[in-house]
Amino acid sequence: MLYYISQYLDRFFDIPGARLMTYISFRSGMALILSLFIATVIGRRIIDRLQLMQVGEIVRNLGLEGQMKKAGTPTMGGIIIIISTLIPCLLIGRLDNIYMILMIIATVWLGSLGFADDYIKVAHHDKEGLKGKFKIVGQVGLGLIVGITMYLSPNVVMRENVEVSTSDAGVVEVTHKTEDIKSPQTTIPFVKNNNFDYTSLTKWMGKHAATGGWILFIIVTIFVVTAVSNGANLTDGLDGLATGTSAVIATALAIMCYLGGNVIYAGYLNIMYIPGSEELVVYAAAFIGALIGFLWYNSFPAQVFMGDTGSLTIGGIIAVFAILIRKELLIPILCAIFFIEDLSVIIQVAYFKYTKKKYGAGRRVFKMTPLHHHFQKPAGEVDALIQFPHTAIPESKIVMRFFIVAIFLAVITFVTLKIR
Repeated sequence: MLYYISQYLDRFFDIPGARLMTYISFRSGMALILSLFIATVIGRRIIDRLQLMQVGEIVRNLGLEGQMKKAGTPTMGGIIIIISTLIPCLLIGRLDNIYMILMIIATVWLGSLGFADDYIKVAHHDKEGLKGKFKIVGQVGLGLIVGITMYLSPNVVMRENVEVSTSDAGVVEVTHKTEDIKSPQTTIPFVKNNNFDYTSLTKWMGKHAATGGWILFIIVTIFVVTAVSNGANLTDGLDGLATGTSAVIATALAIMCYLGGNVIYAGYLNIMYIPGSEELVVYAAAFIGALIGFLWYNSFPAQVFMGDTGSLTIGGIIAVFAILIRKELLIPILCAIFFIEDLSVIIQVAYFKYTKKKYGAGRRVFKMTPLHHHFQKPAGEVDALIQFPHTAIPESKIVMRFFIVAIFLAVITFVTLKIR
């Protein structure tokens, strides 16, 4: 809204400073400041309101140190993240930009899904909340919306990066093609030009290869949205863990978005240029500010939990954002923490069922899953294949170490773009 007002003032009244709103860096900074302010100031009021409504966390006794002290802590705090992200985007963002529209839809969509889950838990005192199949349907639905929109929208285009030899000495310069094309291409590490076209896997379809490539892209979109959203949901088990790691991931994606939305920087990194995607930097700035502001209250010892309202939403936001800037194949590196949390649960359940069927009694690989809880258990307390570490690690130290790993993964993700 403010963007359009400033455009009007600059066009008809030539007011000094009105053109500042045309700069992505200025609007991103404003979005960050505004979201941080909303999360920290208005967030306090929301937490007080949740306490008055007795919207407290239901905690099962799993034998973890300090766990039962968290019972009754206000949950559904993800509302703070959602509000703090959406308000700056609506005020400062360009609402005619297809990328911004999709991010707002993703935020509201998964926020509503997570809210329904938390509401069932709190209102009906049901720890399980919304049935898993309904969550999957919601995540798949969002994946379909994003994938099909990218396929059909004429505004979702890209420009291929190409290497051109500029001299006999073998000097290579990276440039971009002049025309915008609609193609299911994405960025992939460790290969020349860092481009991968999904159509290359559907050439056997002949004249329908392009359509097949987009169908494959939509399937990947659904998988990424579902996996990352559930991964963030599982990671939300310790104070500040999901919030902090998501802030690191969002910062890395924001930088990639800024670079990919600028033809000069995209050429330097030898990655595709995506016209219009630079508007997502404004969204990313608001999202990062919201996460940091929420961390003010969510850090150990937490005064509020985000609940599924927050965890499902931030995972979905990260997934959709990565897909829109064509970096979804970098997610296994950048969001490795989410995937490892997912994988730990899958391995634990599969091995338990297998051993129960074979030996009559289920056995465990980890002392407890998701993985972050494994580090809270001392060796010998649970019969598991992996007993390391031998002593329980304090919650705050586990969270800080996960933060460090998240930063390391973000750096590695950027490094892969320059490795051929």
